[in-house]
Amino acid sequence: MINPLFHIMKKLLFALTTVICLSGMVSAEDAKGILGVLPTRLKDSKGKTVTTSEALNGKIVGLYFSAHWCPPCRAFTPSLVTFRDENEKEFEIVFVSSDNSEKEKKEYIRSENMKWLNLDGVRSDDGKALMEKYSVNGIPKLVILAPDGSTITENGRGDVSGDPKGALAKWKAVVKP
Repeated sequence: MINPLFHIMKKLLFALTTVICLSGMVSAEDAKGILGVLPTRLKDSKGKTVTTSEALNGKIVGLYFSAHWCPPCRAFTPSLVTFRDENEKEFEIVFVSSDNSEKEKKEYIRSENMKWLNLDGVRSDDGKALMEKYSVNGIPKLVILAPDGSTITENGRGDVSGDPKGALAKWKAVVKP
């Protein structure tokens, strides 16, 4: 459970971000990430910091809650790697690690050839907030978001496992033009 102080600080940070945006110091899109769902900066698979809005621009996004120590995660991840690589022009993954250390997370990314984005660190406040927002009670879980940040489905894992050739078309059909 997240400390109530976290929610107060989050609201204060949002208010400060709004003031900064209105003053023209940064764009509203950069300050809020993908409409307030993700942090404004992510890491790529090599550890380089990237701007969320640029990296995910116009794409359907899968939030992948997973960990190397989790056998069902290790069983599903190769399928997700293949799916993402075949659809990378329209679909991207943001990995939310539940690994025990940064070293384990990096090893998981390397061993499974995950060429996708990830949150900085493991068990971070951003990761915990996403886990709470999407009621992640078990892993692996794949939450699919539209480019505007709205939730398409919280059963992305089932879609990719059950119909890897049709999953993206199914999600795109839900996205509002």
